[in-house]
Amino acid sequence: MPDQADGMQQIIKNIKGDRLIWAIVALLAILSFLPVYSAASNLAYKGSGSNTFTFFIKHFVHLLLGFSIMYGVHKIPYRYFRGLSLVMIPVVLVLLTITILQGTTVEGASASRWIKFGGMSFQTSTLASVVLMVYVARYLSKMKDKAISFKSSILPLWMPVFLVLALILPSNFSTTAIMFTMVLVLVFLGGYPIKYLAVILGSGLIVLTFFVLIAKMTDGPLKIKVNTWENRIKNYWNGEDTEADYQIEKAKIAIASGRIKGVGPGKSVQKNFLPQSSSDFIFAIIIEEYGLIGGFFIMLLYLWLLFRVVIVAQKADTIFGKLVVLGVGLPIIFQALINMAVAVELFPVTGQTLPLISSGGTSIWMTCLAIGIILSVSARREEIKKQEVNEDNPLEILSEAI
Repeated sequence: MPDQADGMQQIIKNIKGDRLIWAIVALLAILSFLPVYSAASNLAYKGSGSNTFTFFIKHFVHLLLGFSIMYGVHKIPYRYFRGLSLVMIPVVLVLLTITILQGTTVEGASASRWIKFGGMSFQTSTLASVVLMVYVARYLSKMKDKAISFKSSILPLWMPVFLVLALILPSNFSTTAIMFTMVLVLVFLGGYPIKYLAVILGSGLIVLTFFVLIAKMTDGPLKIKVNTWENRIKNYWNGEDTEADYQIEKAKIAIASGRIKGVGPGKSVQKNFLPQSSSDFIFAIIIEEYGLIGGFFIMLLYLWLLFRVVIVAQKADTIFGKLVVLGVGLPIIFQALINMAVAVELFPVTGQTLPLISSGGTSIWMTCLAIGIILSVSARREEIKKQEVNEDNPLEILSEAI
C-alpha cells in the first residue's frame, strides 16, 4: 500500500502545467462514462454484435490513450512545436489526400473522413486542425515585429490553409467552416491586418460558391453531399418537419423529458431512438438523464476551461506561446458550444462531437493533444517562475550549490 501511494505521489509530482486545466479535463472525462455507457445501448442492440460494457471499455481505452498523449506532449518544451508544425503540414496534406482518394460514400454522399488500418480508423481532419493552428501561430509569431503585406503572406500562410481546407471540404463542410473561422480568429488576434482579412474571407466565400455550383452540375457523391448541406440549412431556417430533422426532434424530446433534475442515470428513453446518441447528440442524453442542472454544469466546465486557456495565453512567455494556446484551445470550446447548440436547435446539424465526453477515439486523442500543448506552455511559465524565485532567494542558490 505505501508503494502504491509513493507511485501516485511520483506521478502527481511529474505532472506539470496548469493544475486547474488538468482537473477540468479529468472531470469531463470522468463524467463522460455514465452517459456513454447509457447511450451505447442504442448501438449495442442494433446489430453491432456487442454489448454496452464493450463500449464502456472501448471508451475507457480511448480516454486512457488520450491522457497518455496529453501527458507525453505536455512534457515536450512547446518551442519544439514550431518546427514540428512545419514538418507536419506536408504529412497532413498527404494523409488528407489519401483519405479523399478512398472515395468512401454513405447513402451515395461523399464521406471520406477516415483512414482505415488494422481494423482501426483515424479521422485525419482532426489532426489537420491541430497542426494547422500551430502552423498559423508559428507564422504569426515569426512576423510579429515585421510589416505584413498581403502578397508576402499568400504562399507561407494562406496557401497551406486553403490546401488543407480544400481537401476536407468535399466530405465535411462543418469541420471546414469551423477551421476557417478559427484561423480567421487567430490571425486577427495575431495582428494580421483587417483589410487583408476581409479579402481572405471574401475569397473563401467565392471558392465555396464555385465548389457548390460545380458540384451541383455533376452527378455523383459530391452533388448528393451538397444537396444534404442545402437541405439541412433550409430545414433549419424554415422550421420544416422532414426526415432530415428526425435527430433534432428526438433530441428536443430528450431535453424536454429531462426537465430540471432529469429522469436519472441510465433511464433515458430517447437513446433508443436518437441516432448518434453516444457521440453527436450525447448532450441531449445528458440533459434527459441529469436535467438542466447536469447540462448547465457541463457547459460551465467548458467555460471554465476557456477561462483557464485565456489565463495561460496571457501568462505565456513568448508570442508563439500565447498564439498557440489560443489557436489549439479556442476550437475545443467552440466545438463544444456548437455541439450543445445543435442539440437545442440553435444551430443546424453539423456532426461535431462534444470534446472529451462523446465516444470516438480520434476526437478524444486530438483534443488531448491540443490540451497537452496548452499544458506545455503553462509548464514553461512555471519553470520561469521557479527560476526567478531561486535567483531572488540566496538560500535556494546556496542549497543548489551544495
